[in-house]
Amino acid sequence: MQLALAQAARAAGLSEPNPRVGCVIVSADGARVLGEGHTQAAGQAHAEIMALRDAGAKGHSVAGATAYVTLEPCAHQGRTGPCCDALAQAGIARVVAALRDPNPLVAGQGLARLQAAGVQVDVGPGAGPSRELNIGFFSRMVRGTPWLRMKVAATLDGKTALDNGASQWITSEAARADGHAWRARAGAVLTGIGTLLEDDPRLDVRLAPAARQPDAVVVDSRLETPTDARIFLPGRRLFIYGAAEDAGRRAALEARGAAVVMLPGPGGKVDLAAMLRDLARREVNELHVEAGHKLNGSLIREGLVDELLVYMAPKLVGQGREMAHFGPLADLAQAVAFEFLSSDRVGADLRLIARIPGRDRF
Repeated sequence: MQLALAQAARAAGLSEPNPRVGCVIVSADGARVLGEGHTQAAGQAHAEIMALRDAGAKGHSVAGATAYVTLEPCAHQGRTGPCCDALAQAGIARVVAALRDPNPLVAGQGLARLQAAGVQVDVGPGAGPSRELNIGFFSRMVRGTPWLRMKVAATLDGKTALDNGASQWITSEAARADGHAWRARAGAVLTGIGTLLEDDPRLDVRLAPAARQPDAVVVDSRLETPTDARIFLPGRRLFIYGAAEDAGRRAALEARGAAVVMLPGPGGKVDLAAMLRDLARREVNELHVEAGHKLNGSLIREGLVDELLVYMAPKLVGQGREMAHFGPLADLAQAVAFEFLSSDRVGADLRLIARIPGRDRF
């Protein structure tokens, strides 16, 4: 299962919107690995098919073998055929799955069909790591929203920019490259119109290997996105969420290839919770946020942030822009509490990952 999980990790940033799955087929006595593989890009082969192909290419028969797979084999006809049937037809005698698939189209049916075909089924080994690797997929399937990870680059005193907006570069080149690796695994990268007008970001992956570019999302209440902004990249989806309809601006943005979605909320702002539900319908599993302090504050205030990815540079700048603007709070008990998952040195900086306690229990 550890080998299968290592395969599954290779699907991150490749298999979206499908889950990241790995499969390893071993001989009946467990002594030899016959084939292994991971899920390919959407519409291409799943992990089980890749492992069967690998075994065949090596001249191995899989009759009587055991398949270790990090998620229940699919049981429906989607972009590809049912993997549970392929395993049974190949003569696999036993399937060890880390988890049941939360997709209502599967949800135990793959395991049931394997058992009906006479295949021994065991579930459980590797469940924790597999679920963590697919936390965005589970979030979309169970909650109906993507897993929202907010990335922040800050100084020791919690500032993300000077008062004049200057922020290049607070963190080291190594931290910036690591941040791009997190972009690469996301289904979409989101920013706000303030950051777009001030920095003109591309929100693409340039500093890390990427099999695909994540979608781009802009929260733009008044549809102020310039049509010559660098965020318009050929070959990727761009979603602009607005609140105040402007037919001319909307037509211009759509002519550039953007999907404009009007979701008005209180105060003439975008309904952020509705936006997350809409992105889930568009098959976004992980939403990576790189925005300014105002939008960050709104997302935190509305309870929509699941996880923080903070790169902290060993610098002090005094006055400057904060990570997230919300409050003021009347009492410390009202503070938004996180729990640290990890802290690692990245170049000269510190990478902190923190999560809302219990947020992943869905």
